[in-house]
Amino acid sequence: MQKTINKNYFLSQPHQPFFILGIINSIIMMLIFSLSYKGIFTLYTDILTFHTYTLIFTVFTNLFTGFIFTTFPRFCQSNVIEKDYYVKLFFANLIGSGIFLLGVFLNEMLMQFGMFILFVANIFIVSKLYSIYTNGQAVDKKDAFWILLSFCFGLLGHFLFIVSSFAPMMQTLAISISFYLYIIFLTFSVAQRMIPFFSHSFEAKSEKLILTVFTLFVLRILASFFEIPIAQISIDLILAIYLFREFISWKFTPLKSPAILWVLQLGLFWLPTAFLLSAFSLIAQELLETNFYFFNVHLLAIGFLTTILIGFGTRVTLGHSSQPPHADKFAVGLFIFIQVVVLIRSLFSFNIAFGWELNFLFDISFTTWLILFILWGARYGKVLLYGTRLN
Repeated sequence: MQKTINKNYFLSQPHQPFFILGIINSIIMMLIFSLSYKGIFTLYTDILTFHTYTLIFTVFTNLFTGFIFTTFPRFCQSNVIEKDYYVKLFFANLIGSGIFLLGVFLNEMLMQFGMFILFVANIFIVSKLYSIYTNGQAVDKKDAFWILLSFCFGLLGHFLFIVSSFAPMMQTLAISISFYLYIIFLTFSVAQRMIPFFSHSFEAKSEKLILTVFTLFVLRILASFFEIPIAQISIDLILAIYLFREFISWKFTPLKSPAILWVLQLGLFWLPTAFLLSAFSLIAQELLETNFYFFNVHLLAIGFLTTILIGFGTRVTLGHSSQPPHADKFAVGLFIFIQVVVLIRSLFSFNIAFGWELNFLFDISFTTWLILFILWGARYGKVLLYGTRLN
């Protein structure tokens, strides 16, 4: 690393503060979750709510906001987002996260106040994206529409999380909408646009691709909400087959592609793979009368979502600091390490399902998550903070 730093650089572009906050929250929130799961901490909320809410709205939402605030104006051919606007949102997210954390240890009302601050910030994020979408000069805004729609569902999910604090029966719906129609669908919407473009794939995509996936996600949520296993299995299989066929038709050439591209392509293929394995796990769950403990959710959240986010985050971090957006040996090692995180988390689910009593797998699972984000932050944090160039 070069020692020269620019102290005025940190807030100069929207992705920088939001990426930093997302990385810090990913470490803090996972550490608190894991220690509370082991009984070391007692929280003023249930562990499932804490885990899902914090990852979705204090980790992934910050990472998404940094990325989309940087790229969405280009999608829509609009002016860049004003610094004053995104800086205020960054501090709102920072304050909301801090108050929420204090609340989970001290007082439920304080925790809900933190959620309210984050929700209001979420409203202003969606409002800005809507303004860009409606005022942008781009002729084709189809992809931008789906990205905006996924943020709207994130806002709905956020609202339902707050409601579930008073009406627990809404928790399942809040989690399902926030997970499938927000973070997974948003990642898919961005990935299906940008990965073929980066890969120089000129094969025609199905015109109904995004609509089909969106419809199946909605049906998947309904099947889960009404607890219809056969419907969940069928939809997972349809998604897996449909997406595999579509992605294969794009004719990627990973063996001839730079690392930063084949990593993103790997992440893309995690989506149908996750749904295929989800279907098999649900079948086994019914036949063996056991519980695979969120196996399918973590395949999507770590295998697909985290691989894509780390890939895009690395590319944006380097590219917007005037450095070649490539993956060196360190970055490739991180991408491989993500797959190790997926494997270990999957083994923990199997441990629960089959009663192996290897509960140390939980410790290894959350530790590898922490290591992943600590390593990424240590490598690229100085680039985000000061624009420091990598050797």
